[in-house]
Amino acid sequence: MEMNLRTKTLIMDEDKIRRSLTRIAHEIVEKNKGTEDLVLIGIRSRGVPMAGRLNEIIEQIEGRRVPEGIIDITLYRDDLSSLAEKPVLNKTEVPFDLKDKNVVLVDDVLYTGRTVRAALDAMADMGRAKIVQLAVLIDRGHKELPIKADYIGKNVPTSKNEVIAVLLKETDGVDEVVIKEKP
Repeated sequence: MEMNLRTKTLIMDEDKIRRSLTRIAHEIVEKNKGTEDLVLIGIRSRGVPMAGRLNEIIEQIEGRRVPEGIIDITLYRDDLSSLAEKPVLNKTEVPFDLKDKNVVLVDDVLYTGRTVRAALDAMADMGRAKIVQLAVLIDRGHKELPIKADYIGKNVPTSKNEVIAVLLKETDGVDEVVIKEKP
């Protein structure tokens, strides 16, 4: 699908991404009244480096890193049978108990809400958190489930034939967010 898409608009460059993540980190610390019982869990794939960046900023603000985990939602997707005969499974790494924790799930784009629902289902198998919050770099609308982000870098209304591509240095060699569309 990506092959047939052309870049339409650059909506965030490296500086805008950095500023958005800095603001989100400050909002997380403020809303949670510090970092006591706070943990970050990045949703594979781009939520993982974003969680790492947020944790670095939180450390600059508060002087300490918070526990950080990675969640793979592959087996929890509601479209698993249509993805591939043998889906690629990645490791979920949450090396801490969720009980009594303020969990911030981190992802790049909030679209239909189905990825977040799958992450919540996966987390439910790990225990019950005190609270779960959602941080996303981009909220593009078109929700199919009643899921709302607590922390949003940028709201970007899009049409359904457009795609938001979040590119991060850790995974793509560059920091930018672009809107792509079919030619």
